Amino acid sequence: MHIPFATLLIASLTLFTISLCAQPNTEPLPTPPSIKGLQVQMTDDALALGIHHAGLNINITALIDLKSKPGNPTRTLDGQTFSFNENYLRSLDSQIKPLSDKGILVYAIVLSYPSKKSEIDEIALHPDARDDYKYSIAAFNVQTPKGRAWLRAVSELMAERWSGAHPEHGRIWGWIVGNEVNSHWLWFNLGRKPLSDAVTEYAKAFRIMHESVRKASQNARLYISFDHHWSSSMHGISAEEATPGRDFMDVFAKQIRETGDLDWNVAWHPYPEDLGNPRAWADKTVTSAETTNKVTFKNLEVLSRHLHQPELLYQGQPRRIILSEQGFHTLLNPEGESLQAAAYAYAWEKCRKLPLIDAFIYHRHVDHAKEGGLRLGLWRNAPNTISEPQSKKQIWDLFRVAGTPEWDAEAAKLLPVTGLKSWAELKGDDSK
Repeated sequence: MHIPFATLLIASLTLFTISLCAQPNTEPLPTPPSIKGLQVQMTDDALALGIHHAGLNINITALIDLKSKPGNPTRTLDGQTFSFNENYLRSLDSQIKPLSDKGILVYAIVLSYPSKKSEIDEIALHPDARDDYKYSIAAFNVQTPKGRAWLRAVSELMAERWSGAHPEHGRIWGWIVGNEVNSHWLWFNLGRKPLSDAVTEYAKAFRIMHESVRKASQNARLYISFDHHWSSSMHGISAEEATPGRDFMDVFAKQIRETGDLDWNVAWHPYPEDLGNPRAWADKTVTSAETTNKVTFKNLEVLSRHLHQPELLYQGQPRRIILSEQGFHTLLNPEGESLQAAAYAYAWEKCRKLPLIDAFIYHRHVDHAKEGGLRLGLWRNAPNTISEPQSKKQIWDLFRVAGTPEWDAEAAKLLPVTGLKSWAELKGDDSK
């Protein structure tokens, strides 16, 4: 069949215009029935537990294809073509889609792990990341033009693929940019930096990701990840290796306002003050004062109250909170499992008193043998394995009923473990 050149030209121009005028997905952010979430290892089990939120890690170094392997997807930005690892993308689809198809809000924790391939690491890892010790997560490379270009390309690819415009891949609603960024020595390796410089480098990456997500989705949310340190920083290291979470947040808010405010939100990790002690209600050093050293479940209202400050508001409203990584250790004694379950009940009831909290994403699904001796899982791991599930713990049954009519009765059974007479004794949001 002969098609006139003019018709082909019009068709080509039409496709080009559609490409230029593509609009972001405008679906509103869903409102799940509860805050129950999990960093998912076993999808079927997570569905059986009735979760409404799921956290999944995405490693950007695993996405980068410098050899432009045939069949891998590409993206062209500013005249440069970038190629991405299709096998890794498909493996992520296989995790995301079964969850999002069930209406579960999926949160991507975007990380930059060392790949041990120098040509990739030079692109993706911040060049100031300390290399005098073995580390697991680096800051994003926003210092070099090539690093920024790749970060934008990767961000745009991810944001579009999981925006809802391609249901065959699944949907991501939350983007957590980095990990515990106020600890830029251990958990977000940026090298030695004073507070202002550490924030500046992170803010560059956050803005790139924010712009990328907004091109694809109008209502997906982006989050800054913090550990549990508040007015103090990690013990035993210098001020150029870690900063108080509160100070990082405030300086970030100021810098972002000065360059054009963004709708950032908070992903907090309110582990107990001692990660090896599951008794969240017994934290001895934390208080409800603004000057408290850490924000854990015991004093989580401090974070909520702080976000109501005028200089932290966005369009007159406080930033939203998700609790994206925290768990409770199982002690190897007769009361170990009941203490872990009681800690979860305590934490859940605390969250119910803080309206800014949208999700409580538990970590871990299964005990992990390489987590510094911690046994945080809902499941035990099998002997001589890293994280192969063996059997459920007491907390599994409690977790299953969280957010259901069965919860109140089951949680009440654990009150004696905490020493409380009623959950009403817990402090709530006193910011209004």
